[in-house]
Formats: sequence, C-alpha cells, structure tokens
Amino acid sequence: MKRRVVLLGPPGSGKGTVAEMLEKRFNLEHVSSGHWFRREIDAGTPLGKRVGEYVVRGELVPDELVLGLIQHWLTPNLMEHGYLLDGFPRTLPQAEALDRFCAEKKAPLDVVLYLDCPKEVIVERITGRRVCPTCGKGYHMRTLPPRLPGICDVCGAQLVQRPDDTEEIVGNRLEFYRQVTEPLVDYYRKTDKLVSLNAALSSDAAFVLALPVLES
Repeated sequence: MKRRVVLLGPPGSGKGTVAEMLEKRFNLEHVSSGHWFRREIDAGTPLGKRVGEYVVRGELVPDELVLGLIQHWLTPNLMEHGYLLDGFPRTLPQAEALDRFCAEKKAPLDVVLYLDCPKEVIVERITGRRVCPTCGKGYHMRTLPPRLPGICDVCGAQLVQRPDDTEEIVGNRLEFYRQVTEPLVDYYRKTDKLVSLNAALSSDAAFVLALPVLES
C-alpha cells in the first residue's frame, strides 16, 4: 500500500475533502500546510510570527519559511506510518526540497494524486457556495440549495456569499495556481509518480478513483 502521498490540484478541486476520506480509510495523517501554519502562528514561535505576516496579508508564504517547517511536519513517526500532504509542495523549489528531504530519510514519496478539474467546473463549484452568517450551515445554489431561495433551512437567516467565493477572486486564485503550482504536474509526471484523477464529478468520485491507487 502507498503511504507517503501528495495531493495536487487547483483550488476547488476537492483536495481537502478527498484527503479527509483517504485519511479515515487508510489511517494516514492529513498534513495540511494551512493547518501547520496556524499551529505555528497560534504557538507564537519565531517562525510562526514570520509566517503570520504573510498570511494576514493574503500573500504566498516564501519558500524558505515553508521549508523551515518540513521537519516539524514530517516527523519520523509520519515518515514511517504515512501521510497525505495537502497544500505542500506549492512551488518547484518546495517540491525539489521535499524530494531531497525524503531521500535523506530513505523514505521517498510513493505517489502524487493529481485532482484534475476544468476551470469552468471549479468556478461554478466555488461561486455557487452560500453560507448562513448566523448558524454557519453551508449550501450550494445548484447541488445543495436551501428549501427557500436565499434562506437558511435551519435558522431562517439570509444566506451570504463569502468574499473569497466571488468570480473575480476565484479567477485570480486559479491564475496564481496556473503560474506557480501547475508546473508541479509536469515535474511529478517525469518521476512516474503522478496519477491523474478526474475530480470534475465530485469528491466522492475522486475518492473512489484514488482507492485502487493507494491499495496497490
């Protein structure tokens, strides 16, 4: 079974959801870069303080700071028992540094799952999301609509669209991904570790496709 796994894909492709399902199925720890950033920031470590300056501004955390967290993320226990990396690596230098680190530990990556999803599907998926500002229940205008248009089923509050879910912001995030992270697809394809999964249907469908890959 493959135990050292990277999840790669654009925003809205369902990486986080698929990772959670795979984590439960295979007892692999889901290592999210965002989660570890928040842990360092909340702990008030020197590295966390530097990372927090970029997170607050909504900017990409520089490679040298991200790489400083590798040994915190990938402990000997994780290297032995398995992990799912989500949100890291995000750039070519990060991918190269991860490969070097894994080689030093004699525990190379087993597979990179690429959640392939067309831009138009991602835009529709994200911009259709609505949330209740009162109770927090989430909806989707097409796939999970409320019983009454624009009204929360639970508390009757008016649903809202998060600022990050607008078409302009989504477009900017996808363009950033195309320029900075998408080159990793070719990088990992050359290592014969990349497996493409069709993530256009749903996270459940991508999870089903991922099962035989990790079981092999």
